Amino acid sequence: MKLELERRTLELASPLQTSYGPVSERELWQVAITADDGVTGYGEAAPLEAYDGVSSARVRAALESYVAVVAGHDAERMNGAQLVDACRQVADLPQAFAAIDLALWDLAGRRRGLPVAALLTDAPAAEVPVNATLTALDRAGVARQAAAAVGAGFECVKVKVGVGDDAGRVAAARAALGPHAALRLDANGAWSVAEAVATIDALSPAGLELVEEPTHGLRAVREVRERVAVRVAIDETAAEPGALGAGVADAVCLKISRCGGIAGLLVAAALVRSSGAEVYVASTFDGPLGVAAGVHAAAALASRGPMPHCGLATLGLFAGLADPLPARAGSIAVPVGGGLGVDPL
Repeated sequence: MKLELERRTLELASPLQTSYGPVSERELWQVAITADDGVTGYGEAAPLEAYDGVSSARVRAALESYVAVVAGHDAERMNGAQLVDACRQVADLPQAFAAIDLALWDLAGRRRGLPVAALLTDAPAAEVPVNATLTALDRAGVARQAAAAVGAGFECVKVKVGVGDDAGRVAAARAALGPHAALRLDANGAWSVAEAVATIDALSPAGLELVEEPTHGLRAVREVRERVAVRVAIDETAAEPGALGAGVADAVCLKISRCGGIAGLLVAAALVRSSGAEVYVASTFDGPLGVAAGVHAAAALASRGPMPHCGLATLGLFAGLADPLPARAGSIAVPVGGGLGVDPL
């Protein structure tokens, strides 16, 4: 087998402001694994250093170290999971070996002519409910985006908070959405426990579905959850040891990159659900391959229990990218072609 990698950069149509700073572009590492029979599967690594602390340089170094591992892979004696484990032993970096995992699933699906979701479960969902992400920093802009989201059929929207005028933008979003759409907030850990409690209490009259990552850390999140009436989810905190089964939140946001690929995400989801919490899947503003992987994983999870709205409708935020996975009426259809069902960049 042969592993090849290429760097790709996607520009956001407008910078996304978060509590850890603006995101204006995404640097991705696209990989291709070609088997001895000539079939090629594609994957991508999507580190976001400000979010997960992993630099693009570290991912590149890890992927380059995997080249020899993949070249020495004996398909007759070693399955895909064993190959991913072999890569992990060389460089234990989930954001890097996620690309290998995705490429192997894509390869298997292309070879069999089946979508990845059908390889994961016998009865995957045909579509995945998703939320719209509102990016404007002013009230009027948020209101326009919220109204457009409702017009496009979205039943859930997410607003980044901890970035200025939270109260005004949340109120504007709710007014434009009307009373029925779900309103989700994402603080990216911007607040202390006291700040989180006070802010959530102040914003809760807008009718909040949940607040994602109000603060960082298991102990802090647990305290916030105990002191507010709004449902709380974790995202960045889910990376802490023991977080997935800790039961400190009502829901856990899982991401392909942080989980080390599709297989790792499904294992993580089982741990979360065993704790009594809900699980939903989101992207780290991944490219098409990463978002497709999230859609397939979410479709498989939906066959085993209710799936909240997922944060996978993000490809439309990029400039000059034809979205291969557009949301229609608030859902993304699961690709039906072989493998991940999208072409590499």
